[in-house]
Amino acid sequence: MKGLFKPKQRPPVELVRYTRELLIFIERNPEAREQKREEKISELTKAISQMRTVLYGNDVAEPNPEACAQLTQEFFKDDTFRLLIACIPRLNSGSRQCATHVIANLQQQQVKSRIIASEFFENNMDIMDILIPGYEDSDIALTYGAIARECIRHQSVARYVLESELLRKFFEYIQNPIFYIASDASATFRKLLTRHKSTVAGFLSKNYEWIFEEYHTQFLESTNYITKRHAVKLLGDILLDNSNSAVMVQYVSSLDNMRIAMNLLRDPNKTIQRDAFDVFKLFVANKNKPPDITGVLVANRTKLLRVLSDLKLEKEDEGFEADKTQVMREITILEPSDPPSSESYNCEVQC
Repeated sequence: MKGLFKPKQRPPVELVRYTRELLIFIERNPEAREQKREEKISELTKAISQMRTVLYGNDVAEPNPEACAQLTQEFFKDDTFRLLIACIPRLNSGSRQCATHVIANLQQQQVKSRIIASEFFENNMDIMDILIPGYEDSDIALTYGAIARECIRHQSVARYVLESELLRKFFEYIQNPIFYIASDASATFRKLLTRHKSTVAGFLSKNYEWIFEEYHTQFLESTNYITKRHAVKLLGDILLDNSNSAVMVQYVSSLDNMRIAMNLLRDPNKTIQRDAFDVFKLFVANKNKPPDITGVLVANRTKLLRVLSDLKLEKEDEGFEADKTQVMREITILEPSDPPSSESYNCEVQC
């Protein structure tokens, strides 16, 4: 008897349309009496939960592909996505999480072998202008950050963010004193610079000077341990990616860049030392080292060999030990290609 009076589940298309009506009311009627607004938000919470059930299924049934396709097509047909993003600050934490799950699933749904979400973003890139600055509001930072990372799955969206002023904002967001915001922003920044290989390679080549200058001064020279640790790891991953080979060659031809890597080898933290080694070894492995780099390696040979010899990991890593042995061998046999100037010897490493 209990199930007799349960509200009837709306079909997918009707469910999205009803959700849109609720979103429009909440967005456009900020002066509505509080009780009425609370009723609408309560209905919206239920509607979002129902959409999640359609997309993910429940304990009794798996999601129906046809229902998922209908819901996806209707959701992206009008402005439901944008309205939902705008309304998220008014939802409680549970509803925000549910909305994030719905948005994540919808972006991967195919309708007649087409990713509808990708087509939607072609004309709605400015949604990222709402999501990324969400890091400036501690209340919605994690929700908007999670949704932003789902959007970045689409190459066109990632390219838009990389080529806009939004990217520069991450140098501020990642240094936010609130730990969870800084960590989430760092995760989004990492996805932007690793997800779409060809797009990232083109961006780094075109913006080499400013991006690495900011990266060094804001992140690698940061006094914040977490900021520096994440930055060193990401730098190594970027340079070691075959897609970024041209950028890597340019990077390891700079004496200033090598000095930064050498100083990071001396960081008190073992994790930073380990990741810094992955960057430093690229300078040593470069077969076409500029004379000034060779000169500094030779001049600091004894110090470097001591630092590398003392570099131990807490857990045994055969690959690391093999790389370290090879790097030390290369430094040992290295000879200056040209008589270096005194300026070439002006290395800041103080081992």
